[in-house]
Amino acid sequence: MSFAEDVRREICSSISDNNKRFSCLYGMLLFGRELTPERICFQTESKITADFFSRIFRNVFRITPPCRKSGVLFSFDISDRTITDEVFRTYKFINVRTINSEMILTDSISALTAGIFLACGSVNDPEKEYHLEFSVPEEILTEELIILLSDIGVNARASLRRGQHVVYVKDSEAIEDTLTFIGAQNCTLEIMNVKIWKDVRNKANRIANCDSANIDKTVKASARQTADIEIIRKHNGLESLSPELREVAEMRLENPDMSLQEIGVSLSRPVSRSGVNHRFKKIALIADTIRNNPD
Repeated sequence: MSFAEDVRREICSSISDNNKRFSCLYGMLLFGRELTPERICFQTESKITADFFSRIFRNVFRITPPCRKSGVLFSFDISDRTITDEVFRTYKFINVRTINSEMILTDSISALTAGIFLACGSVNDPEKEYHLEFSVPEEILTEELIILLSDIGVNARASLRRGQHVVYVKDSEAIEDTLTFIGAQNCTLEIMNVKIWKDVRNKANRIANCDSANIDKTVKASARQTADIEIIRKHNGLESLSPELREVAEMRLENPDMSLQEIGVSLSRPVSRSGVNHRFKKIALIADTIRNNPD
């Protein structure tokens, strides 16, 4: 099951009393496929949402709405004027789709928003992308939904995509706040866990990249030092070096992969990393002198 379906399942299980069912159905009808006195049409590709719509419609109106399945699409098409008139009278719908504040019960704003999500909302798997959106059926509802979300501290944006009005949220914390508000707390925790896992993975990658860079740096330094030592050995011999320089030179030739710190602790008289580096600088000066004056 997808993450979005997990969200829908959790939302449906949270709508547990009559006030919430009433407000949730209001949101589903208002943001559904079609809403006119002649025809009410609610469509979804989610079986969870379809079963839930049928259940709460029956709970509110004591009528089981007709459902038709075509491929993956569930369609509730209601054209019986007796039923549509009752729906419009109960929810005080008018010809222009707009949220009627009289229909929002104080303790059920979250249920209304949950119904809107079930009607036209979707959310991506957080492991792939942080993105939540609503495909809004009417332009006037776009601004109303943005205001509704802003009341819970969520900054949503609107766009027109191929003629479809879309309200979307990309900030992970805003998505968490939205899902928590509409009753999907467990899915919010899942997003938080994914964020923690991503953070740990990113830190591990940064450490690995840093280690790789350090290894490259050590290899390049070792190659440069070895070249200096070989120049000296070829022209003057390593015995021309002072005992402390000769020891680090021989240590480098025998251990090309050793870091400066490892060489330092392996000397007969251990020295610090900076001490080893200072000795190699002296060797480099001698090698440069030979390169500049080979004869």
